[in-house]
Amino acid sequence: MEPGKGSIYDLLNGIKQYIVPVYQRKYSWLKDKQCERLWNDIVSMEKTGKRQHFVGSIVNISETHTPMGIQKYLVIDGQQRMTTLTLLMIALRDYLEEHPVDDVNPDDLSAMLLKNDKQKEDNQYKLILNDTDKDVLIKLVDKAPIDDKYKESNLYKNYTFFLDKIANASIIPSQIYESIAKLQIVSITLKREDGDDPQLIFESLNSTGMDLSQSDLIRNFLLMGLSNDEQVNVYNNYWKPVEDSFPPEERSEAMDTFFRHYLMMKTMQFVKEEDVYETYKKFNYNSDLKSAKEFAEDIYSYGKCYTEMFYVSSPYQELNVVLGDMAKLKMDVQFPFLMYVYKDFKNDKLSLEDFKCILRMTEAYIVRRAICEIPTNSLNKTFITMKRSIKYDDYLNSLKMAFIKLDTYKKFPTDSEFKEAFLAKNIYKMRIANYLLVKLENYDNKEPIAFEGFTIEHIMPQNKDLSQEWRDVLGTDWEEIHNTFLHRIGNLTLTRYNTEMSDKPFSEKLVVLKESATHILNKSIVDKTIWNQEAMSKRAEVLVAYATKVWKYPEVTDEIIANYSETEVKETTPKYSLKSNKVYNNDALTRMFFDKLNDAILSLNPNIVRDFKKLYVAYKLHTNIVDVILQQARLSLIVNMDLEEVNDPSGICRDISSIGHWGNGDVGIYFDSLGMLEATIDIIKQSLAKQL
Repeated sequence: MEPGKGSIYDLLNGIKQYIVPVYQRKYSWLKDKQCERLWNDIVSMEKTGKRQHFVGSIVNISETHTPMGIQKYLVIDGQQRMTTLTLLMIALRDYLEEHPVDDVNPDDLSAMLLKNDKQKEDNQYKLILNDTDKDVLIKLVDKAPIDDKYKESNLYKNYTFFLDKIANASIIPSQIYESIAKLQIVSITLKREDGDDPQLIFESLNSTGMDLSQSDLIRNFLLMGLSNDEQVNVYNNYWKPVEDSFPPEERSEAMDTFFRHYLMMKTMQFVKEEDVYETYKKFNYNSDLKSAKEFAEDIYSYGKCYTEMFYVSSPYQELNVVLGDMAKLKMDVQFPFLMYVYKDFKNDKLSLEDFKCILRMTEAYIVRRAICEIPTNSLNKTFITMKRSIKYDDYLNSLKMAFIKLDTYKKFPTDSEFKEAFLAKNIYKMRIANYLLVKLENYDNKEPIAFEGFTIEHIMPQNKDLSQEWRDVLGTDWEEIHNTFLHRIGNLTLTRYNTEMSDKPFSEKLVVLKESATHILNKSIVDKTIWNQEAMSKRAEVLVAYATKVWKYPEVTDEIIANYSETEVKETTPKYSLKSNKVYNNDALTRMFFDKLNDAILSLNPNIVRDFKKLYVAYKLHTNIVDVILQQARLSLIVNMDLEEVNDPSGICRDISSIGHWGNGDVGIYFDSLGMLEATIDIIKQSLAKQL
């Protein structure tokens, strides 16, 4: 790290170039705030005779590999003040060209502080910004015509602000030039080759006062360690397409939410909104994704799945119908799970029909729980761990059984529980009341109706002061009936004529309802001549029967239930276990080795299962991945690969193809030190990859 102090002239003088990385935000200083303050500081210094004024720091990373004759720096903090001072110098130069003075040469300003003499293309500019800011600044430096589309940028507005201030200043141009030199900057240059960690410096600088979002911090973390060329590649090809898929007006918040769901999906742990960045760093350090490019590719693929679901923009119209329904629930707890399944669908691990079934099953699970008033606080954990239940050779049934086996506070309400709750539920007061009625109306309708403009109509009016005609129809207990049935499903429908019907008698409402273009909701109304408790109750029974078909309970055959029950018994009651392994119970060192290795293997994939044999433990996906034999003070591993298939840079593998051994495979490893854990897991990953 090389700290230094000086003016902007000291910083820019010489064959240098400062580059604002792609991950940094656009230039955002405003003329009426930061620029006004800077100008006032300049005028004040000159009038009071102040020798210097501190304006802040600039932190940069020196590039190791640079073109001959030019030193490049990546600006990680201070780009706003550096850009603003550059705009001030451009304005001063342009004013001096129109109003020459003897003291300051505008050509020297360009040659020393704005451009690198004799360099070509982008290398000729002292400061390179990102995105469209780059084009505007270059045009200003080159005195090129400014297109109208650029005149709304802060860069151009602030340039014209300074030009006007200089023209009307109470101090002369030479005094302005000298005052700029009095603006002191602390410059901190980091060098990767010296072990400086730009990310730690950046976090320290931005720990107070900066309003970077969680996704901003993740982006900077992902890109900061790369060279400028690598940053541009990863940013443009992976990060920016994800960023652009979120609407600009909600981008920051929406990306934070995406990363929260992404991390919950990856870690299968709940992540608080304020902990997204810290969780990402921990995940980054422990993930199989080793390079920034691999991380970016993974974020890109899941980000595409996420935004297509969230914004109902899948290329599959059939999916958009389902996703559109789910969007009306206005819940997002299911996204960590569905994002994972959607990617599997895109990777041809399940069919379109099976994916639609999983989406509908998830929708039904959420709706049934809402009707049954089961608290939602368990849903996050349920969905972020659901992928553990997936069996890739029986994808749909494995998830159906996973939903069916949920119990207590996680349960999927049965038909009888759902019906009972629905009949008694105050539907009108629910946040999803319109959604429920629209879904019921469109059940089994070949021409579903879009209900824009429809509102919920109470057939028995809401007015507590019912007309005498309504009281007579309801009977002596009319008030109790009104209070009990008013907002229940049996008394609700959808109409465009809510105002016209108002509190009118049923006979008059019936005329309007018979003309309403509805499929299900009015079918059990229009054949009635009277609307009382019996009519509401019978209609409710009809609609709730439809509801069990709209929001279906998972359907599986008895054979599937039996198969999964047998699997459960096998997994929960093995003939052998760690308790029966003498070495595990009597050798503390071997037990420690096994526990560490076991955790590492199981974390590689949620579908890995253990099969305890008498003399070894087999880890399987579709077949054996690795077999582990517990021995005194070590573990003996048999990896299910041939030696020539293995990439073994640490040299820990041996050929056991000609040696008699337990287990499956011809690659042996003696694990007798925790220092071998990373290299050993790398070999096991290669065996696992053959089955994915």
